[in-house]
Amino acid sequence: MSSNSASKGSFPPTLKLNDGNEIPVFGYGLGTANYKTTEGYDKTVVDLTKMAIDVGYRHLDGAEVYGNEEELGEAIKASGIPRDQLFVTTKAHGEKQKPTLEAFDLSLKKLGLDYVDLYLIHAPWFANSDEDLQAKWTDLEAIKASGRAKSIGVSNFLQEHLEAILKTAKIPPAINQIEYHPYLQHGDLVKFHKKNNIAIACYGPLVPLTRAKGGPVDAVWSELAKKYDVSESEIGLRWILDQGMVALSTSSNRGRLENYLARLPGFKLTDEEVARIAEVGKQKHFRAFWRKKFDEDDRR
Repeated sequence: MSSNSASKGSFPPTLKLNDGNEIPVFGYGLGTANYKTTEGYDKTVVDLTKMAIDVGYRHLDGAEVYGNEEELGEAIKASGIPRDQLFVTTKAHGEKQKPTLEAFDLSLKKLGLDYVDLYLIHAPWFANSDEDLQAKWTDLEAIKASGRAKSIGVSNFLQEHLEAILKTAKIPPAINQIEYHPYLQHGDLVKFHKKNNIAIACYGPLVPLTRAKGGPVDAVWSELAKKYDVSESEIGLRWILDQGMVALSTSSNRGRLENYLARLPGFKLTDEEVARIAEVGKQKHFRAFWRKKFDEDDRR
């Protein structure tokens, strides 16, 4: 995998995946704040997503479980941006055992699209065995072969889940989308990804600021924010990008979204600063999402 050098004229750069396709390294996510818990059409989600597109976001990350694929599709349509200029992700539900092809067809219908750029298995928890994971992955390989998903991958998978898939995969996962930040660095999982040429996309990159304030990283991010004349959020996102990973923002604040696109390409952390944040982050363990699905002491 290789990324283009960051420059203000080409932000965000893209990361080349193991299937030859490229993914923008910074995107707008429709989870958390835009997660829909009630039935019915939510114009607020449409407006927020269209706002992100208007600001300049072209990588849009959705999922069946967010309940807002219809709204994402409507925002795409309303934006007027040509389809080939957008990178659209959606995900198969991590627990419901709806047949994969049926779920995918429904997602495309709700999105109003002929294809998605990336289709993920949202989580491994539906599986009772390696064979269950392998069968699901075979379904995704068929979807990729049909051309209706340019790339395929997984989300919330640990090493044992990836190993199970890789045993029988004809096409390896292009990416694994995981919660990743200084307080959840997953031990050897990142090394495993690099060894197998599987990219990492990170959700919850700013958890130390949003849900785990008061931890050891605060002082370091504050110090570096002053040094580079940026916000602490931008330090947190740059830490992800400078490790060659994809970062996702779910902010609904237009000014903040604009600042990310304007400021992130203007600086880079040094290798020493990236390592320092990682080392300080190891002093605290905190998982913000899917906590009931992982062991309390699970640091992977």
